[in-house]
Amino acid sequence: MLTLNAVTKSYAGPRARQVLRDVSLSVGDGEFVAIMGESGAGKSTLLNLIAGLDLPDAGSVVLDGTDLSALDDNARTRLRRHRMGFVFQAIHLLPHLTVSQNVRLPLDIAEMPRDQANRRVGAILEAVGILKLANDFPRSISGGEAQRAAIARALVHEPQLMLADEPTGNLDREAAAQVLTLLREQVKQRAGGGILVTHSGSAARTADRVYVLTQDGLAVQTG
Repeated sequence: MLTLNAVTKSYAGPRARQVLRDVSLSVGDGEFVAIMGESGAGKSTLLNLIAGLDLPDAGSVVLDGTDLSALDDNARTRLRRHRMGFVFQAIHLLPHLTVSQNVRLPLDIAEMPRDQANRRVGAILEAVGILKLANDFPRSISGGEAQRAAIARALVHEPQLMLADEPTGNLDREAAAQVLTLLREQVKQRAGGGILVTHSGSAARTADRVYVLTQDGLAVQTG
């Protein structure tokens, strides 16, 4: 479903360096894959390449047969909007919208009919266990509940690929464990595949396979 073939990325300037070197990895249909690495190992760079926010110097990023480097900026934007979902450590819920309105945003952007969108939102909120919070505002819910809402928002349009960047970094251990379990379950049910970017070994153990980015820019599969 997603394949990276010998991806290399460098940055120029006073602190020029090669961040990624010949990185190859894959995510199959229904797979939940973790990418680990210390700070500076290139996790964010790799995530940007997978999302099409940046392009590799060499190699290819191919999503369901589409090479992202062959698309222009507008086409990559449309691909992200319709075929990817994102969950971040900084949850980015809009404070002036209710939980259900935040979750419905991807469907509003896609111009889905309101009745259909509301049914889809209700179903995903129930699936992640926060239907009772549908009319609450982000300021009145807990961090774990807010991250559940963010997961719902990322998956409500049933993307082909879900990308999660340190999604439990601001949560306590119990909330983090619950969110990771939920994330894995929902990716399996509602997305073609998922990638968890993390520095946490316990978080990575929830994945089907684990890649570790080394300091010389290589990806090593460890599980």
